[in-house]
Amino acid sequence: MKKQELPIIQKTYDLIKWYVPILNRLPRHHRFQLGDRMVSELYGLLESLIAVRYQQQKVPQLKALNVRLDLLRYQTRLLLDFELVSIDRYRYASEQINGVGIDLGGWLKQQLTLGS
Repeated sequence: MKKQELPIIQKTYDLIKWYVPILNRLPRHHRFQLGDRMVSELYGLLESLIAVRYQQQKVPQLKALNVRLDLLRYQTRLLLDFELVSIDRYRYASEQINGVGIDLGGWLKQQLTLGS
């Protein structure tokens, strides 16, 4: 029986499936400078979310993930500013990242409430 996946993990997984092929098609210079960093950050985010799930003390890790997610927001904005993605793709990516952020904030709030 498959364990119920946390929505934030599924959203991050879906974001990776959508975003990585786009990042891999960036022009060479940007692919190696910005694209590779973003791909690594996306995979790192997913790996960290899965790991946090099994941690006893989740709050410090969740706060650190919030910083990483914010970095991904700025990197996505750079793609738009460098005219490497369309406004539609930028909006979609931003919506997906914000969805992950909302879930992350909810998870953090839940953990802070449990700790009180």
